Amino acid sequence: MSVNFSKLEAHLATRSYVEGYTPSQADVAVFKAITAAPSAAANPAVSRWYTHIKSYTAEFDSLSGSSTAGDAFFGSAAPAAAKAEEEDDDDVDLFGDDDEEEDAEAERVKAERVAAYQAKKANKPKTIAKSVVTFEVKPWDDETDMAKLEESVRSIVQEGLVWGSSKLVPIGYGIKKLQITIVIEDELVSLDDLQEKVQEFEDFVQSTDIAAMQKL
Repeated sequence: MSVNFSKLEAHLATRSYVEGYTPSQADVAVFKAITAAPSAAANPAVSRWYTHIKSYTAEFDSLSGSSTAGDAFFGSAAPAAAKAEEEDDDDVDLFGDDDEEEDAEAERVKAERVAAYQAKKANKPKTIAKSVVTFEVKPWDDETDMAKLEESVRSIVQEGLVWGSSKLVPIGYGIKKLQITIVIEDELVSLDDLQEKVQEFEDFVQSTDIAAMQKL
């Protein structure tokens, strides 16, 4: 018959005996059920009690009381060490290796799918953002050679820039401005930079302006 050391330790932490205020047959019954001296580190109260009751060994038969009073400390639970060992045994997963292999396979499949998705995404043609712009160039006066002005403007060659159709638009006093359509790739062409380049033809160009802009 095993002794519930946890329960007995809690009981003796505030008492000197299993029952009552003097040694009794209840102490004897529990004492005899313990096969080895309890550990003072693991169960200090039980160890103290065990040493004390051991001193009454020669008087066991003369002690009063009922031995059944100690039954509350038998069998309901094993000593802490044994209980922990049982719990450890319960936790042993005989199929753990298979689970680990399944997890590793799942991770491998997941990694392959992610890699395939990333590769597909990288190879997908990137949409190029473009805009149609109505670009205007104003001359100094009505004597400015507009043909030379337009020729100078169209001489600007840049990646992502395409010059389109043009026309001359009267603005008053016999002066006409050049209105020209361009298509640009938004990531490659800065309209501010383009205006600065056109205005460098200062013999012909007074100013530039963006009259309209629309995304393709």
